[in-house]
Amino acid sequence: MTSIDSEEPSPPAPAAGGAETTATATAPEPPQTAPARRPEGFGALLARLHFYAGVLVAPFLLVAATTGLLYTFTPQFDSLVYGHELHVAHAGGSTVPLSEQVAAARAEHPKGTLVAVRPGSDDGTTQVDFALPELGEKTHTVYVDPYTGRTRGQLTTWYAETPLTTWLDAFHRNLNLGTVGRYYSEIAASWLWVLVLGGLFLWWRRRHGKRTARRLLLPDRSAKKGVRRTRSWHAATGVWLAVGLLGLSATGLTWSRYAGANFGEALDALHSHTPSVATTLATGAGGSGGTAKKADPAAIDGVLKAARADGLGGPVEIAVPADDASAWTVTQTRNLWPVGRDSVAVDAATDRVTDKVAFADWPVMAKLTRWGINAHMGTLFGLVNQILLALLATGLICVIVWGYRMWWQRRPTRSDRRAPLGAPPARGAWRSLPSWAVAVGIVVVAAVGWVIPLFGIPLAVFLAVDLTVGVLRQRRTTVSAGR
Repeated sequence: MTSIDSEEPSPPAPAAGGAETTATATAPEPPQTAPARRPEGFGALLARLHFYAGVLVAPFLLVAATTGLLYTFTPQFDSLVYGHELHVAHAGGSTVPLSEQVAAARAEHPKGTLVAVRPGSDDGTTQVDFALPELGEKTHTVYVDPYTGRTRGQLTTWYAETPLTTWLDAFHRNLNLGTVGRYYSEIAASWLWVLVLGGLFLWWRRRHGKRTARRLLLPDRSAKKGVRRTRSWHAATGVWLAVGLLGLSATGLTWSRYAGANFGEALDALHSHTPSVATTLATGAGGSGGTAKKADPAAIDGVLKAARADGLGGPVEIAVPADDASAWTVTQTRNLWPVGRDSVAVDAATDRVTDKVAFADWPVMAKLTRWGINAHMGTLFGLVNQILLALLATGLICVIVWGYRMWWQRRPTRSDRRAPLGAPPARGAWRSLPSWAVAVGIVVVAAVGWVIPLFGIPLAVFLAVDLTVGVLRQRRTTVSAGR
């Protein structure tokens, strides 16, 4: 929950007056006020961090939520924009041999190296990928009607994604700014979990003495207009979204630039990376021991037949080797639950499976990563997954807007207390913590900052700026007192 609550005490209640008040010759005593309730210790420290992180990091989260909301419905956008290329109207019946479909794609696009084929089924077209040096990681895809063998169009794709999906994917990842833009999304993912857990703790703490399920999970509709009402909507919505937002943060970090690299190293150390089939043929080129030649596209029919016979059902992608010294690979591409990711290596010279990796045999962490990525992208549970992601993104946008509204509502307005960025909780709360808690906290924060650099670096900047501002204010107060 990206709360931007200053935790400022409520203004003093007016002094009581009436018939019992008598005039005296002495100056009247100042009105009695109830002591202001201020957070102490760890709670105050967390409230201050939550405030600054909410003000400064929430814009990154707002952009990530908005772009993620757009990306959620890319399957529907693709069908609307590229329906002619992706789908056929006459689904069903017998299909022409896959080798003939590949030949039709090659005739339509004679340039480039054949690298992958995704056979069409039901109302989906067959997708044939050609690599060209000028396209880099992207490929030129020709779409073929599997029932007639006629081509239906061509697009430049990125890992089978259409141009629109590629653009929305990059917009969500890096705002289409390349490497520099990736900092924004990693900052958002790195701080989202901190804000969520911090917000949950602060809301739990604020509900002290009245922690019923209703008061924790539902907004206080009896509250009058103002910060209390806004806070209750902000916090209660955050509670409902918490698990989903933590999941988005974790899965987003797995493919981020810096934290993702550390995650990859951890998987390597634990031998938990996604396994792949061995494609080197033991007896040399094509099993004949001769000089390697280019792989023959016509062999694709036998390769697919061997993979199907070995149990690979559903949608698959066939990777074409550079030459006949390597095996072809056929990999399931089912992202819908239950996920299908079995893969086999096939010797095209003999149509024999030379290696196999079943998804059931993947390491647990590799499976969790695969499921998490699919859930993050909205493909694990189909339309239900998309709707849940849309609700999460919309809810996060609302939480952020309510957070900024609280910030505005709690801003000091008196001429002697104005603060352009609102009034954060008082600094120096760490001094009331036990020394062991401070020591443990420093070690934990340093370790997390090392693993997740774009959490650690902004945190160090927050602390440095906060410390500098505190020193300058202290000096100004000292100088003013000395006059």
